[in-house]
Amino acid sequence: MKKMILALSLFLSVAGFTNAKAQVGVNVNINIGAQPVWGPIGYDYVDYYYLPDIETYYYVPTHQFIYLSGGRWVFAYSLPPAYRGYDLYNGYKVVINQPRAYQYYSTDKVRYGRYRDNHSQMIIRGSNNPKYYVVKGHPKYNRGGNSYKARGNNGRMKGGGKGKGKGRG
Repeated sequence: MKKMILALSLFLSVAGFTNAKAQVGVNVNINIGAQPVWGPIGYDYVDYYYLPDIETYYYVPTHQFIYLSGGRWVFAYSLPPAYRGYDLYNGYKVVINQPRAYQYYSTDKVRYGRYRDNHSQMIIRGSNNPKYYVVKGHPKYNRGGNSYKARGNNGRMKGGGKGKGKGRG
């Protein structure tokens, strides 16, 4: 009887360890659909963009620009008045994934200053990768790619294509 209890407890502890181990990789963050169409390609998840040309941050989850004004951080849905004409599609964006990235402004300003006036970055709007078709404003928004997953039935429309049409256009 003792051997059976020992074996059962050993089995349960191994099963519990295996289950916990399997869940480690489940926490994958993806926010491609939340990223702006002017954001750079190559990132499945983004917290902040730092825009070295105008020394401003953009917080992707709330779609807000963060900039210094009078020694205080301002959170706004538009660029600061001095930069309203700035071309977000053309300027360089540095991806920063850390909480409250703007608190490291003095370091970021020096570290990423070399990207000022750099216009070589590929942006989401210009990408032909179907994973970006979920980004609102992309020329192929909701066409092909990931948008089929939302339909169900492995990308087919409901009904399996057995409509009443005669197929004569």
